[in-house]
Amino acid sequence: MGKKHIIVDPITRIEGHLRIEAVIDENNKIVDAWSSSTMFRGIETILKGRDPRDCGLMAMRICGVCTGTHYQRSIEAVEDAFKITIPKNARIVRNLIQGSLYLHDHLVHFYHLHALDFVDVVAATKADPEKTAEEAAKWAHVAGVEPYIGGAGDFKMIQDRIIKFVKEGRLGIFGNGYWGNPHYKLTPEQNLIGVAHYLKALDIQRELSKMHAIFGGKSPHPQSIVVGGVTCVQDIKNPARIALFKELLTLGRDFVKRAYLPDIYMAGTMYADEATDGNATFHASSHKGAMGKAVGGTGGGILSFMSYGDFRLDDTGFYKSDLLFPSGLVLDGDISTVHEVDPNKISEDVTHSWYKGTGAPEHPYDGTTIPEYTGLEKKEDGYAYLKTDEKYSWIKSPLYNGKKVEVGPLARMVVGYVKGDKRIKKYVDNFLTRANLPITVLFSTVGRTAARAIETELMSDVMMEWVDELAANAASGDLSTWTEFDFDKVSVDTKGMGLAEAPRGSLGHWVKIKNGKVENYQAVVPSTWNAGPRGPNGEVGAYEGAVIGTVVADPEQPLEIIRTVHSFDPCIACAVHVVDTKGKELATYKVDPTCAF
Repeated sequence: MGKKHIIVDPITRIEGHLRIEAVIDENNKIVDAWSSSTMFRGIETILKGRDPRDCGLMAMRICGVCTGTHYQRSIEAVEDAFKITIPKNARIVRNLIQGSLYLHDHLVHFYHLHALDFVDVVAATKADPEKTAEEAAKWAHVAGVEPYIGGAGDFKMIQDRIIKFVKEGRLGIFGNGYWGNPHYKLTPEQNLIGVAHYLKALDIQRELSKMHAIFGGKSPHPQSIVVGGVTCVQDIKNPARIALFKELLTLGRDFVKRAYLPDIYMAGTMYADEATDGNATFHASSHKGAMGKAVGGTGGGILSFMSYGDFRLDDTGFYKSDLLFPSGLVLDGDISTVHEVDPNKISEDVTHSWYKGTGAPEHPYDGTTIPEYTGLEKKEDGYAYLKTDEKYSWIKSPLYNGKKVEVGPLARMVVGYVKGDKRIKKYVDNFLTRANLPITVLFSTVGRTAARAIETELMSDVMMEWVDELAANAASGDLSTWTEFDFDKVSVDTKGMGLAEAPRGSLGHWVKIKNGKVENYQAVVPSTWNAGPRGPNGEVGAYEGAVIGTVVADPEQPLEIIRTVHSFDPCIACAVHVVDTKGKELATYKVDPTCAF
């Protein structure tokens, strides 16, 4: 049997539209892969000619999930251009708003977008509720806590609901899964635990969204961040509002520690063979301990990681503060060295993207967004395939000094760990010790998923410190929330960048201002770094590299591809060009960038 070319389109349970094409050999091992966003977005073009102080409110529409992150990064780019340092209260409030987004986003991602890649819902119908309660207690004790759901009766009630759905042939939110796939590895009892926590997480995420809105004004699309600070002074002054925030945070933190972490310990252990099989695409040299050469398991990918750093811990100003997440790069699997991030080395290439280019990768300050859709290649079998030697994605190809890098929770944990950050090292080591797993487990699909959970626990703990810091600062009489500036004096001809982290990874907004108006605007988002197509010299992107080397149990049920891609939490947003599954154009929409929202 020869090689097969398979298409997974659309990748579901993500934001936006994503297509993966792969070639598998006679052993069902993926030997090549391509990642393509099949939808176009052009927010940067809409921002040209605007008042830079208004950019944040429009830039947040880039995404329907991380709205507040784009909002803040855009505001910070303008603040960088104006050289504004915000007050302490504004710094803490922004950290709390962003931290709320992290908790909500990571929780929703694991349970409602990714967990069903590990959990077989139908298999849960065969579980013994008594043994399920014992299993839940076992993994909770690994995490050092009591189980979130501990009673056999509670598990029996949930199981009865699932059995009813299955018998009636209407699985609802659990429909269209690859149930029964041989690469599901949890026991029936473990599957029932996962489904039970999935349903509980639906309630918890609602409370976390409320927390996000306390200082943000609303969720999604918060509105309290402005150039110079924040506007929620009444919430800062009111101890009851701060107390409510802390109450909701406590609720979410309890679920993280008693459900989310135990579930990750459980899944990490049951899928540990994939995480340590040495099946990463590159750098398959022998591991030399915690600070040697990384070896990736299935889904490990390109083994180069970048973090811009985020969450300022003091008030010394832009790119000077100590950060919760350090900045840096770990390249080519070398976990003995961290390289500092130089923003001047960031560029975007469009060799394989549906945009016109200048012939060379462009720095974001000078970046262009000019669509040039060249279509798909028609095949005799009736399907349209990507023109992989040409342009094949609406996503550009970001490069750091000519290299492809992965961004996201795994990158933040790796960079922080290798850099010797005490807090990150403590949480990573605690997880690996309790799970009795080597550090190499992180360089895999399973490890990427675990890194997000480790980060979530860390964030839930440090936010408790921040909310107390805000309460103490307000109680001391400091109610300053905004730094005054003279727009006419600072906004003539300047430029600035907002480089920090979003839940999915490194996010940058770059703005050039001329005569008080936006002359050029570019955003390079986390899923641009991860989902981007080949670079100018054929460099594979993070999704592509992670999928290559994966073994698929059944090409008709590409569970393994979906599991690996989901581990990045893809977010491909905002479309104006639509095609059907066979490449036929359905409709084209022209957006006038001069029109107001």
